[in-house]
Amino acid sequence: MRFKYSIILVVFVLAVFSCGGDGNSQKTSNAKVELKPAPSVNADSVYGFVQKQVDFGPRVPNTQAHKAASKWFKEKFESYGASVIMQNFTQYIYDGTKAELTNVIASFNPERKKRILLAAHWDTRPFADRDDEDTYAAIDGANDGGSGVGVLLEVARLLSENEAPDVGVDIILFDGEDWGEHFEEGSKQLPAGQDTWWCLGSQYWSKNKHKSGYTAYYGILLDMVGAPNATFLYDSVSRENAGRTLEKVWGIAGQLGHGSMFIQQNGFSNIIDDHVYVNNIARIPMIDIIDYREETGSFTPAWHTTNDNMENISKETLSAVASVLMSVLYNE
Repeated sequence: MRFKYSIILVVFVLAVFSCGGDGNSQKTSNAKVELKPAPSVNADSVYGFVQKQVDFGPRVPNTQAHKAASKWFKEKFESYGASVIMQNFTQYIYDGTKAELTNVIASFNPERKKRILLAAHWDTRPFADRDDEDTYAAIDGANDGGSGVGVLLEVARLLSENEAPDVGVDIILFDGEDWGEHFEEGSKQLPAGQDTWWCLGSQYWSKNKHKSGYTAYYGILLDMVGAPNATFLYDSVSRENAGRTLEKVWGIAGQLGHGSMFIQQNGFSNIIDDHVYVNNIARIPMIDIIDYREETGSFTPAWHTTNDNMENISKETLSAVASVLMSVLYNE
């Protein structure tokens, strides 16, 4: 992911702010609703899912690690009883390289009409272009890619082992999110109808859904949700397109004791991430849970560097995010 424009940070008052899924503002209530219990997350399990991905090596498209990881995702989701679709497609990236990409789509409770969409990207940045030394070094992508996928695999595991929630759940692992331009290089002209060299999988899926007419009540995107001391703030795309969902998720997080992590405050303005295309093209209101550091006005210190490894992954952060998602699902 990247920033499209400048980042602004504005303290905001939750009691008077709300955007609906259609972007319309209205007054909301901060009254807490007693939460129904949800299956408990195993911190070691979700951490192990991240470690497994890192063990494959950098999951860069067109590599053996990329192929091995996609095969493992399919097998893992199927072992949890999901119906799995491997959406294969070809895309050219900024320097003209032909990339073979795959969106992994796992569906639970297919008979349920009301559906919640959960997503993350599973590919890794091909080069550490923010590194202090080698800007072309391969990175593990433990947090940027691996953490969101790890959380969703834990959600899948828990769905398979417990009574189903009252909604259907679709999990999409988007490919090709992080193969945007290297800042030291130029790029070819974008193909007609393509918005950016980033977020290739979500652009493709939003125009070519895995099922004709597919929609969801709302969506939640995870991106970089595993670093120590993570802070998740509101981004403008989520506010404008899915404000009610944003407030609901952050509210549940606060009730679960994660209010210092899920901060009800504005952060990113006009970020480019997969939820942009799910909102704008697929027309499904989707929010983004993404780590924003107020002190630097940017992402985590390890972002797009060789330090994006397991040493910078926190079981506490991973389990908190997974617990919030499970509570959201079981309180629909």
